[in-house]
Amino acid sequence: MRIFETDLLCMGAGLAGERVAVEAAEAGFNVICLSLVPPKRSHSSAAMGGMQAALGNSAMSQGDSPDVHFTDTVKGSDWGCDQEVARLFADTAPIAMREMAHMGVPWSRVVPGVHTYYKGGKPFEAEELAEKDGLIHSRAFGGTAKWRTCYTSDGTGHSVLFTLDNKLLQLGVDVHDRMQAEMLIHDGENCTGAVCRCLRTGELVIYRARVTLIATGGYGRIYSATTNALICDGGGQITALETGCVPLGNMEAVQFHPTGSVPTDILLTEGCRGDGGTLLDVNEYRFMPDYEPEKAELASRDVVARRMTEHMRKGLGVKSPYGDHLWLDIRHLGEKHITTNLREVYDISTKFLGVNPVHQLVPVRPTHHYSMGGVRINKDGAAYGLRGLFSAGEAACWDMHGFNRLGGNSLAETVVAGRIIGKKVVEYLQGTDSIFHTVHAKDAVKQVQERISAIANARNGKENCYELRSILHQTMMENVGIFRNGKDLQSGVDTLQELLARSENIGLQGHNKGFTPELSLALRMRGMIKLGICTAYGALMRTESRGAHAREDYPERNDEKWLNRTLATWKEGDSLPTLSYEEATPWYEIPPGERGYGGGKTIAADIPEDKIRPFGA
Repeated sequence: MRIFETDLLCMGAGLAGERVAVEAAEAGFNVICLSLVPPKRSHSSAAMGGMQAALGNSAMSQGDSPDVHFTDTVKGSDWGCDQEVARLFADTAPIAMREMAHMGVPWSRVVPGVHTYYKGGKPFEAEELAEKDGLIHSRAFGGTAKWRTCYTSDGTGHSVLFTLDNKLLQLGVDVHDRMQAEMLIHDGENCTGAVCRCLRTGELVIYRARVTLIATGGYGRIYSATTNALICDGGGQITALETGCVPLGNMEAVQFHPTGSVPTDILLTEGCRGDGGTLLDVNEYRFMPDYEPEKAELASRDVVARRMTEHMRKGLGVKSPYGDHLWLDIRHLGEKHITTNLREVYDISTKFLGVNPVHQLVPVRPTHHYSMGGVRINKDGAAYGLRGLFSAGEAACWDMHGFNRLGGNSLAETVVAGRIIGKKVVEYLQGTDSIFHTVHAKDAVKQVQERISAIANARNGKENCYELRSILHQTMMENVGIFRNGKDLQSGVDTLQELLARSENIGLQGHNKGFTPELSLALRMRGMIKLGICTAYGALMRTESRGAHAREDYPERNDEKWLNRTLATWKEGDSLPTLSYEEATPWYEIPPGERGYGGGKTIAADIPEDKIRPFGA
């Protein structure tokens, strides 16, 4: 059995993992990055629209500042975020974007007099506002007071990921692709690496590490209709949950993106609406201003997704063999704009949907997109429960997003949090000695081997992992979707508990007992069901509506009772996670109030004076 030793083990080689790796490698530490796929195929490459940072370079971002960005982020989170982290993020984002430019990201730049600005689908003049030639440009995104989303056409994730991947090559970072982490190595107090499985050979490999970072992305594949890639199965969160001592935070906070394409569910960037695109119903009527007169299509994502669903419930959706949908209209932006600034949208529409967005409407509907919840970490990126374990990016609950993240904030989070957490990892490595006890690695290997053997030899039964996944998908879509209620959530929890019991008896349907994709899914299945239960059970217990968590039976945001964060820990042998709660934020620069969009009522809470800090202090 191969054994590797390193200072930092990054589980995941997307933007967050690679940005942390850069910090550690530049400080002189050995780094190994693991990836299910070649790193340039990480799901970060699919991110399109851009990264939010208050640079104030474009005509429509004059007067922007980290204070305004912080305010937008807190309101977007529906006061569910950690305001200390949101402040850290907003203040650091402009620095991080300029650093990425220095590393080589080809940001779209300001060219005075060339850009056309749209609002409500109509062009307007902005020449009276000075633009600064050659600086990083920005576009509008939902829920923001200013245009601050830095972009590279609509291929931002691709551009930044390729830049960081090249940086890792320059720094000599080892990348082990086609490698799946199966279990963390730990003694209940300290994490000292992971047991992984080679997806080429099926061989188990031990990685001993002074610091282990979970940066494996989201867990969207517990839903059937999702913009997430096939690799976004929650593998990192599963390894943390199965320790029994590392909690997952706010798992009920799940975001549906307004513009998933129909029928593929491939994302069509918010940049479409930011650049002036509109949403139309079956009558080709623009309906969003009726619901949200101020923000229209550029209210926050949770609000737009709900309004679209409400509109379709009224019978105003477009009927199709794939269910009801609405239309995205970007025709008025013109061929040049669509084939340059929205070129990936053009390619996706023409090649996957058979629709030319220059001349035709594009079918869209809300689709699962993002996980605000994840491995609970503190502001330094250190996971609760185990020393030496860190997390970053969508895999983590940092928690700057609260119960709804703004478009552009998550992609920015990867490099901003990666920068901040990377520096804290370096501090940890510089100040901490590690001792590797072979007994813990051997025990972890034994557990993984026994699990593989039981599945491969059908020792416990012949449950089909693909059938179980189909039931998981159906349950999550029907019971834990955009709108939720107690009856459906309870039904979902009950179904998932039954599914968890059945997962004990998974056996391979194929005859190959070596590496197969079926074995990979079979090993993940039990953990994916647990993630579904954490999501559904957390949503059932949270009797309020906040951000993307919308309870039809509890429509008010209840700050008096629920101004907190859910922590889910799973003890071995339990059929449900143990839920506990912590304060949403240690202090408030912005006490809870109205978001300014989305409607809804609030049950107010009295915030103690010692919890309130001067704004911007």
